[in-house]
Amino acid sequence: MSDLSHPAVADATRYFDTWVAFRQQYDRVPGIQAAVLHEDKLLLSSAHGLADVEHHAALTPQHLFRIASHSKTFTATAVLQLAEREQLRLDDQAVRWLSFLRGTPLAAVTVRELLGHGGGVVRDSRDGDFWQLAHAFPDEDRLRDILLDDGAGVLPANERFKYSNIGYSMLGLIVAAASEQPYHVFVQENIVEALSLENTGPEYDPVRAGDYATGYTALSYADHRIPIDHVDTAAMAAATGFFSTAEDLVHYVAAHFHGDTRLVSDASKRLMQRAEWKVDGRGDAEYGLGFGRVMIGDRLVFGHGGGYPGHITRTSFDPAGRLAVSVLTNAIDGPAQALADGLIRLVNLAQTTGPQLAPSAADLSRFTGRYASMWRVFDVVDLAGRLYLLDPTDRDPTEEPMRLAVVDDHTLRIAGGTGYAPVGETIRYHFGVDGVASVQAFAMTAYPIDRVARAVRTRDRVSPGTPLVTDGVGDAPGR
Repeated sequence: MSDLSHPAVADATRYFDTWVAFRQQYDRVPGIQAAVLHEDKLLLSSAHGLADVEHHAALTPQHLFRIASHSKTFTATAVLQLAEREQLRLDDQAVRWLSFLRGTPLAAVTVRELLGHGGGVVRDSRDGDFWQLAHAFPDEDRLRDILLDDGAGVLPANERFKYSNIGYSMLGLIVAAASEQPYHVFVQENIVEALSLENTGPEYDPVRAGDYATGYTALSYADHRIPIDHVDTAAMAAATGFFSTAEDLVHYVAAHFHGDTRLVSDASKRLMQRAEWKVDGRGDAEYGLGFGRVMIGDRLVFGHGGGYPGHITRTSFDPAGRLAVSVLTNAIDGPAQALADGLIRLVNLAQTTGPQLAPSAADLSRFTGRYASMWRVFDVVDLAGRLYLLDPTDRDPTEEPMRLAVVDDHTLRIAGGTGYAPVGETIRYHFGVDGVASVQAFAMTAYPIDRVARAVRTRDRVSPGTPLVTDGVGDAPGR
C-alpha cells in the first residue's frame, strides 16, 4: 500500500496542472506536457502551449517527445532482464561480449560499472558536436572507433561517478550480443510491448514524423527561439534514442514499483534502486543502476532526466508512495526538472499534518484561485482541506508557503509563514455575480489574473490616478 493519501495527491495534482500552465507562459517555453499517476490511477495527462510555434499547432498529451537519457533506464531494465534469464552477468567484463575491445583499457570494465557510470568511460567522445547536429550521431562503426580510442577510458574504473553516454552505448551493444537480437528489437519486444506503450519507442520513427513536438533553441543566447530538426541517434540509442509521452512514461516507471513483475523482479528493482555512487556536487543526489535517486523532503525519489536537441524532460517516481510524475518540454532550456520536483514537493505539503484552520462546513473553493496586482501573482490553494498562499513564480512554490485560516465567508487570516510574511494580517474578498471580483491582500487590491491580463492588453501606460485595473466595470478607465 502507498504511504500517501490519495485525496492529498489528487489535490496537489490539480494545483500542479495550473502551476505548469502558468510556468509555460512565465518561462516562455513553447509547450509543456505533464502526467501524474498514483497507485494504478492516472490522475493527470495534460498539455499546455504549442507543439509547433510556426504553425501555431496546440500541444496535446499525444505529441511525442525525444526523452533522451530516459533511454538509459530502458537499457538498464533490459540488462537486468537478461541477467534474470542468465543470458549475462552483471560482473561480466565488456570484452566477453565485445571482443574487439581485447587489449584496450575498456576491456575489463564490467556491465555493472557501466550501468552505474563507474567505468571511467569518456562522456561523448573527443568530438560530441553531433549534439549540435554538426554531423550525424555515431553509427556502430564510429562507436567502435570511439571505444578503441586511447581517450575512451578517461578514469580508472570505480574511482568516482562519471556520467557517460558512450558507456551506455556500449551497453546497447552488449544487450544485442547477449540477446542475439538488435538492441531496438529486444527493448521493443521486452519492455515497450510488454507494457503496451503505444507512444513509446527506442529511436526516432520517421513514419510518425508529424506526431513529434517541434524542439526549440534556448533564450539564453538569443531573444527568440528557432526550431531544431529531429535526427536519429544511431548507435547511441541505448543512451539517448527513445521517444515517448508523459502519460506513457508514468505507466512505464509504475512497472518499477515493488510488487509489479511485468518487467523485472523486486530483487532486480532493489539492485537498480540501491545507491552505487554519490553524485559529486549535487547535494544528496545518488545514482543506482540506470536510475538517479534523491531525497525531496523526506521522500526518496528515483528517476531520470533527458536532454535532446530541443527537448528537456524529466520523470520521477516514489515506489513507497506509488507515485509517478513526468514533465516534457520542447525547449532546450525547459524547466522539466524543477516542475517534476515541484509535484513531489506539493504532495509533501498536502501530506503535512496540523489543524485545518477552517470550520468543517466552510466552502474553501470560494477562496481558491490565482490573483494578481501590479506587483505580484499569488495562488490560494486547497490542499487536503488546508488553505495555503503560494507564489507560482517561485521555482519551488512550497518553499515559503503561508498557512491561511478562515475567519468568515469573506475573510482569511495569514496564520503562518516566514518572518517576511504579513503573519496575522487578513485577506479580504469581494465577490461579484461571477465569483471573486477583487481581493485585498498585502495592503493592495488584487484581481483574478485573467482580468489583470486583459487590462494589460488594453493599456499602454500606468499613470498616477489611472491604475492598471479599477474596481469599476471593465478592465481599465473608460472601458
